[in-house]
Amino acid sequence: MTDQIFFNISDYWSFYLAFTAFVLVLLGLDLGIFHRSAHEVRFKEAAIWSTVWILLAVTFSFGLNRYIEWKVGSDPGLITQWGDPHKIATQLSLEFLTGYVVEKSLSIDNLFIFVVVFNYFAVPLKYQHRILFYGILGALIFRAIFIALGSVLMQYEAVVMIFGVFLIFTGVKIFFAPEKPIAPDKNPVIRVLKRFLPVTPHIEGQSFFVRKDRVLYATPLLVALVFIELTDIVFAVDSVPAIYAITREPFIVFTSNVFAILGLRALYFMLAGVMDKFHLLKFGLGIVLIFVGLKMIWLNHAFGGKFPITWSLSIIGGVIGTAVLLSWIFPKRPGTEPSEPQP
Repeated sequence: MTDQIFFNISDYWSFYLAFTAFVLVLLGLDLGIFHRSAHEVRFKEAAIWSTVWILLAVTFSFGLNRYIEWKVGSDPGLITQWGDPHKIATQLSLEFLTGYVVEKSLSIDNLFIFVVVFNYFAVPLKYQHRILFYGILGALIFRAIFIALGSVLMQYEAVVMIFGVFLIFTGVKIFFAPEKPIAPDKNPVIRVLKRFLPVTPHIEGQSFFVRKDRVLYATPLLVALVFIELTDIVFAVDSVPAIYAITREPFIVFTSNVFAILGLRALYFMLAGVMDKFHLLKFGLGIVLIFVGLKMIWLNHAFGGKFPITWSLSIIGGVIGTAVLLSWIFPKRPGTEPSEPQP
């Protein structure tokens, strides 16, 4: 894999700031206007928003392609450095799309967690969007930190190999690890939270905190939010190294992560009622992790430093699509779901 970086932070810091400002505006419009009042997000609304987020990602990819081709084509020095403007523009824009598909696929694990946590704490549908909004806002911050660390660590070949082996191990583990029920109250961070901050036994509207008799209480909504944030940090340990197997461009890693996360809430509300139908999807995700791990430790080197990005996109998309299709063709037998703990 080439060590050249097109979007160097020192030269393109304004791009990072502009994109971050763009995301903040979108989030402000989301919560401040479109979801200002708490309400149940129905399938139609979720499907529309999911389509909007996907179209925004595709539009961004097209704009990225056009900009890179123009930038390289207008600078003889960049042509000498990068070669054919059309080729490098296509390469980097496809890296964005592939990274987006990888992150979108791996984030599906989060959706299963959302279902379990909301059922566990009996969170009404009309308050779930509020929790996911702040949960995803926190996820964006943590992902930015992980990506910044990754951009430094991935410069060392030994680290690349370690992450590659880790991803392969994680992918293989998915095939053999038994499904276990999730018990948020057993999480040590949640226990510490409850020890230092009293929690109300019931949900108090859409508030995360309430004050009673001059005592500040957390509500079950805050506990659910904290647990969702913790699980996202765990998932980021897999997803961030996985996308660095696709591209070494921090800007592409960051933007593809952000677009995948932004569309996560809409995808959840659209699929929440049928999540149990995708029981074979975890095996597809396991294969994807194994594949990207192999890219890091072997395939990229075997193909002269860069495994063909079109092949990567086709393989990842094919694996996920096949897993979804087989889940519908061969539905899970009744009685095979792991039991869920009760609060």
